Amino acid sequence: MSNWQELESKYFLRTGRRLPVTLVRGQGTRVWDDEGKEYLDFIDGIAVCSLGHCHPVVVNAITEQARTLMHVSNLFYTVPQVQLAELPARNSCLQRAYFVNSGTEANEAAIKLARRYGKLHRDGAYEIISALNSFHGRSLAMVAATGQPKYQAPYTPLPEGFVNVPYNDVDAIKKATGKKTCGILLEPVEGEGGVIVPAPDYLKRVRAWCDKHNILLILDEVQTGIGRTGSLFAYQRMGAEPDIMTLAKGMGGGFPIGAVLAKERAAVFQPGDHGSTFGGNPLATATAYAVVKHIIEQRIPERAREMGEYLLAGLRKLKAKYPRITDARGMGLLTAIEFDAPLAEAVTLAALREGLIVNNVRPDALRLAPALTVSREEIDQALAVLDKVIKAVAAQPVPPAPAH
Repeated sequence: MSNWQELESKYFLRTGRRLPVTLVRGQGTRVWDDEGKEYLDFIDGIAVCSLGHCHPVVVNAITEQARTLMHVSNLFYTVPQVQLAELPARNSCLQRAYFVNSGTEANEAAIKLARRYGKLHRDGAYEIISALNSFHGRSLAMVAATGQPKYQAPYTPLPEGFVNVPYNDVDAIKKATGKKTCGILLEPVEGEGGVIVPAPDYLKRVRAWCDKHNILLILDEVQTGIGRTGSLFAYQRMGAEPDIMTLAKGMGGGFPIGAVLAKERAAVFQPGDHGSTFGGNPLATATAYAVVKHIIEQRIPERAREMGEYLLAGLRKLKAKYPRITDARGMGLLTAIEFDAPLAEAVTLAALREGLIVNNVRPDALRLAPALTVSREEIDQALAVLDKVIKAVAAQPVPPAPAH
């Protein structure tokens, strides 16, 4: 058997740390490593495999389209692209769609669209207000939009035109707004920031502020969209319609695709303003069309809300049991527990040894985002593992906080 981890260390450009497991197969909510060990996957490719691993809807769509037509570029009309564009138009407040390859690309396109709007309707305004503790991608512009200094510091000077303010603070947005402001970019729930759910009226108040000043509200639903939070899109649970919305992750059920959606008034791109060679290719859009159509027709967001409430109730029982847990929070099947110290990595590694995959999204926070098809029995199994490992880790000396 090849030592894949040793080979990776020799040939791969290292950009981050990996869990010490080589995964080779997946089915539903479970994956297997190269030694045959089975794991319950409660991070789901970071909220990507919305229907679970290797779901027949995904596999069949990829197989059929791969036999038919995979790529021709955006120089031509293709049927799956138009079919996919129609789905959100019929099931959201947004009328126009453009497809790309990732969430980062979707957010880049959204920023370009907002700046184009600013030139046309806000006297050349170009600044975007975004939130601290947010995450919008890894390109230079999206690092500037992402309000986390640890991601920004290695790459200064960053592109100008981004202002970061505290999340869940409407007054901070108001103070930051000026003549140069063309848009406000927010996550309905801050996923990479630790699954931070804002006050119920936060987005409504931001929406009202945008309306007052002719500013575009851009919602990054790369992680929260496509049923993850218990509705097809998170904004539908929060009562505030965006002018522009970005999607990726769960949209393709494991196949890479992203999208920027816009209301008619914000759809100001003209031919030549934007483009992508691979974006919206027939293979990606046929797969995403099958996934999103299945999620809508089978009412999977409603199921995700029900299972999410069940999971969150279990996490809150753990919080009541272990004083080291200071919070249990989430929306739908995007949940987290927070500790009173940097225990998340130790819990993640201990859970992995017990056959459960979770994500230490912050030193003191653990994220759980299983497939939208997860069962009560699988949730019970995951909670039992967490109970066991948190009990063990909480009894150990507190590790030092990581150096910044």
